[in-house]
Amino acid sequence: MTEYLIRRVLVALLIVALMMTIVFFGINVIGDPVYLLVDPSATQVQIEEARRSLGLDQPIIVQYFHFVSSVMQGDFGRSFVFNRPAMDVILERLPATLELAGMAFIISLVLGIPLGLLAGLYPHSKMSKAIMAGSVLGFSLPSFWVGILFIMIFSVNLGWLPATGRGDTVDVFGIQLSFLTWDGLRHLMLPALNLALFKISVIIRLVRAGTVEVISQDFVKFARAKGVTGQRLVWKHIAKNVMVPVVTVIGMELGQLIAFSVVTETIFSWPGTGRLIIESILQLDRPVVVAYLMMITVLFVLINLIVDVLYTWLDPRIRIGAVAK
Repeated sequence: MTEYLIRRVLVALLIVALMMTIVFFGINVIGDPVYLLVDPSATQVQIEEARRSLGLDQPIIVQYFHFVSSVMQGDFGRSFVFNRPAMDVILERLPATLELAGMAFIISLVLGIPLGLLAGLYPHSKMSKAIMAGSVLGFSLPSFWVGILFIMIFSVNLGWLPATGRGDTVDVFGIQLSFLTWDGLRHLMLPALNLALFKISVIIRLVRAGTVEVISQDFVKFARAKGVTGQRLVWKHIAKNVMVPVVTVIGMELGQLIAFSVVTETIFSWPGTGRLIIESILQLDRPVVVAYLMMITVLFVLINLIVDVLYTWLDPRIRIGAVAK
């Protein structure tokens, strides 16, 4: 088990190092931010001075090694636009994104797992067909169109929920949280549901497929022969075994909710990192873009590592296979 974990950690570090290189060179070949930051009437001397102050006058390879050295010390540089450490700018917006992604993740699990189980337990029923048809819609409809539709129905026509913003927040250990207030929770519901729709569909289809496969296994037939029925059969014998392969996908879905919340945050004017990264790309704020992409890379690697460990714990055959190799 220890050897397995060491290999996984080394692979994770290699991925982070490769992504650091790809992100840096990929971002630095796009445009020249100096012309967006200086006054349009600036002289060539002033432009060159601004370029030197930002460290953009150095050869690209020198900039890269300086970047790597700074990252090792936890420094991603200063934002060209905000004139503050890039990571501070991101961390200031991160709680809003984590809150949105967390609520969307909870909605995905609360709706996706029970609906998937129902569709799998009664695969030929009208209810199962209706659930699967709904999951197809969740896959097919563009999130930006669904978001606009939600605003039109629930905000404009019915007036039930606010369309934009984060609402009232509460300070918890210096972190602003909106789900702890009624107004903040109302602002959170529409964007969270919009972000969760695709994930609900993924979980429904995955759980249904796993349920159909598990209920045909001998141990389930044996449990039924012993008289085990109802919720005990579903949750102790079926759901537990269905969740083994589902854990891997669910773990990665959480990372995707955080990384790909850009569209939802833009539609609902949610003040998170997704909206920040769009603004930073348009303004060529390279330090913020690089810091954001590196944060997302590390996040995905950590989630993948945790999922590997959980998967090994849930299914000892993986651990045995790893030791055998």
